[in-house]
Amino acid sequence: MSSHREKLRLDGVHAFYGESHILHGIDLHLNQGELVTLLGRNGSGRSTTLRAIMNLVGRRSGSITVNGTETIDLAGHRIAHLGLGYCPEERGIFASLNVEENLMLPPAVRSDGMTVEELYDMFPNLYERRHSQGTRLSGGEQQMLALARILRTGANILLLDEITEGLAPVIVQKLGEVLTKLKKRGLTILLVEQNFRFAAPIADRHYVMEHGHIVEEVHAGELQQKEALLNTYLGV
Repeated sequence: MSSHREKLRLDGVHAFYGESHILHGIDLHLNQGELVTLLGRNGSGRSTTLRAIMNLVGRRSGSITVNGTETIDLAGHRIAHLGLGYCPEERGIFASLNVEENLMLPPAVRSDGMTVEELYDMFPNLYERRHSQGTRLSGGEQQMLALARILRTGANILLLDEITEGLAPVIVQKLGEVLTKLKKRGLTILLVEQNFRFAAPIADRHYVMEHGHIVEEVHAGELQQKEALLNTYLGV
């Protein structure tokens, strides 16, 4: 019996790009307010799992339920309207627009998106740069803007792909604080992350992927006893 707080569930999900079979029967679930990571080496299928949830792969099969609604046959824009917000590695902000224009642009997928004022409160850097063009922002500011744009839409299940990659430690720390605040607000977060030191203190659970399979599920309380195992899979 699935929990009434369950926000996202994948059962036996396969994903393909052309002839390439990338995901081989993924099973995972997220409950409301959880932050769960997908760990694994590059090429293990972590980013493809996020893309499969958003229906951005060649084809997919199995079952993907969002808030109890089966989405396997839904178009991507319909899936977003169920409250999913996807932040891809390439961030997807509009370089020619300034920060404030970027924040005003995304359509609401649900009615309870954060206001621009709330977002400036959460990301003071963006308030300071609100009249700066996207091209003039640092990598860290671009990442904050990409995340803020998703929160503006009212998405309450966040799929975040490598949001700390290449960023200065001070920015990484700031992003960790933001994710912790979002969790407290009841948002549900699935995080693809290479930086285990960033992910470990803020995550409730970790799924470890290898070759398109989930090979291990580790709860926050088991990290120490499973450290050697994780190192084997992640090559840390």
